Amino acid sequence: MADVANKNESDSISKSDKKERRKSRDEERKEEKQKKRKHSISSSSSKSDYSSDASYEKDRRKALKSHVQKVDNSKSKKKKRRSSSSSSSSNSSDDDRKTSRKNDDRRRRSRSNDSNRRRRSRSRSYERRRNEYYPKQNYTSYYSTGAASKINDDKSRSASPEPVKKTEPKKDVLLSKTGGAYIPPAKLRMMQAEITDKSSEAYQRISWEALKKSIHGFINKINVDNIGIVTRELLKENIVRGRGLLCRSIIQAQAASPTFTHVYAALAAIINSKFPNIGELLLRRLVVTFRRGFRRNDKTICVTASKFIAHLVNQRVAHEILALEILTLLVETPTDDSVEVAIAFLKECGQKLTEVSGKGVHAIFEMLKNILHEGKLEKRVQYMIEVIFQIRKDGFKDHVPIIEQLELVDEDDQFTHLIMLEEATDTQDILNVFKLDPNFEANEEKYKALSKELLGSDNESSDSDDGSGSDSDSDDSSDSEEEKKQTEIIDNTETNLVALRRTIYLTIHSSLDFEECAHKLMKMELKPGQEGELCHMFLDCCAEQRTYEKFYGLLAQRFCNINKIYTEKFEEIFTHIYDTTHRLDTNRLRNVAKFFAHLFVSDSIGWNALECIKLNEDDTTSSSRVFIKILFQELAEFMGIKKLNDRLQDKTLSEYFAGIFPKENPRDTRFSINFFTSIGLGGLTDELRDHLKKISKKK
Repeated sequence: MADVANKNESDSISKSDKKERRKSRDEERKEEKQKKRKHSISSSSSKSDYSSDASYEKDRRKALKSHVQKVDNSKSKKKKRRSSSSSSSSNSSDDDRKTSRKNDDRRRRSRSNDSNRRRRSRSRSYERRRNEYYPKQNYTSYYSTGAASKINDDKSRSASPEPVKKTEPKKDVLLSKTGGAYIPPAKLRMMQAEITDKSSEAYQRISWEALKKSIHGFINKINVDNIGIVTRELLKENIVRGRGLLCRSIIQAQAASPTFTHVYAALAAIINSKFPNIGELLLRRLVVTFRRGFRRNDKTICVTASKFIAHLVNQRVAHEILALEILTLLVETPTDDSVEVAIAFLKECGQKLTEVSGKGVHAIFEMLKNILHEGKLEKRVQYMIEVIFQIRKDGFKDHVPIIEQLELVDEDDQFTHLIMLEEATDTQDILNVFKLDPNFEANEEKYKALSKELLGSDNESSDSDDGSGSDSDSDDSSDSEEEKKQTEIIDNTETNLVALRRTIYLTIHSSLDFEECAHKLMKMELKPGQEGELCHMFLDCCAEQRTYEKFYGLLAQRFCNINKIYTEKFEEIFTHIYDTTHRLDTNRLRNVAKFFAHLFVSDSIGWNALECIKLNEDDTTSSSRVFIKILFQELAEFMGIKKLNDRLQDKTLSEYFAGIFPKENPRDTRFSINFFTSIGLGGLTDELRDHLKKISKKK
């Protein structure tokens, strides 16, 4: 028992000791807090938000009361909402459901707002407690009194003054390497007129920009019809000075529009006949471009460059050895792309190469045959090889080397360059960039004299001043002379002609019958000389149809009956069509033959138009014989064999049919008899047979 009593006494003593220790600790903490408050009050110039514990306790109690009231209000609101929602759900309908959804949204928003308010109140209370234990120094007085500005002023005074940045003078637009921004030609001419010193760099640069723009403009507007005019205008510019610009512009234009390659090749041939060094530079750049594309496996570059080289071979600017080297390179290590490029190259210059170097072309085709037998390439490429063999068998008739309109240079005047594939290295790219010429005026005068000799006229020198940088005084004098002369504007673009053909075409296709169409076309009041265009439009529209339509024959017959001018025009068109039947496909050939058969039967055109037909083995082709066959079969169907035979044996017209029924040469007579017999019109040759018998009896 005594032990138990001792234990209880010790426990009570320990509890009392613990209480005393706690009190002492609390007193020490209070003293430390008071010291910190005194220190914060002395260090800061501004008063703290809470100067005493009593004020702090009042504020804290107010905040707690407001918080408790808000919580109670929110709970009461929730109860009301729950009760209202339960009552509304019992009597629910479609409209009530919509309203309940809206109420739910409002509740969610209110809940989120309440939670945000709680967070704000908690954060505020936390900040107050933190400021109580760790008071902040008031820095506003420091910045408001201007102490910081004084220190900064002292630092700025003590620091060394900053160096003033030098403003660089603005560079002249023309003195930049690329020529600067775009300057209109009129402004360039004004700037050129303001500069008096022609040997200065500014004047030469302005003339260089004008030369570049004029060359680029001429190259962009060239085509088959205006190549002669554009070439003469181009030769007025100083292309010796701008030969790099000219070659670059031609290559870029050809790469952008490969369908006009034959036109650019013809232009290069003309310039090469006058300036061989320009033609050589162009050919070197093309060869380098082809080699670069071949090494990079770029098929598009290889196709465009090889096509241009092929047409230069056709124009005798490049030697055929270069073409054979390119073909050998492409076929030696065959791939799908290389064989495709080789076939495209052969299509362009195959006919010319067979004429000049038949053995070389034969060797290339033997290599293609071996590639075809190996069968390692794609089916598409194998079909292309078979197609090129068929084209070669036909003699490249659909791939003419040079069309008639572009045969502008004689063989004696042309200069052919022998450049090997591996030798073409120097492309002289420096010629594309402006370079100051110390002898600028002398060189310009030399080229003026040379251009006069080339163009063959002394009066055209004033026109070359605009593009190559000549004197402004000569420009003024040439302008005054042009004002005195009455110039006539010629529409070389044929804009009016295209508009006329469009209206005729739309009128034809918008008419129900030929009478309505003829009435509309007569109201157009064509100008003199436009009758031929109307006749050509009739024939073209008829040829476009899948089958022959009698509408066009009746329309042409009506116009022939109205005016004899249309009769003469159709007779001229008939002779022209017969001479160019090889250009028509089978469908067009049939429609055109039936069209003219209708005009012959209706006597809209005279039978004397058949004078152009000479039916023999030498003067006819397969297409012309098909045309004659369809024409006479249609005549026999419309008129009958008897009436047609009577018309052909008419003595007044016999001289016009002498070519169809020849009697001078027995060989031609037999050919005519066999021809009409084979097409089922042997009854038309009875007189010829009698004539042939008489000749054989005499022998």
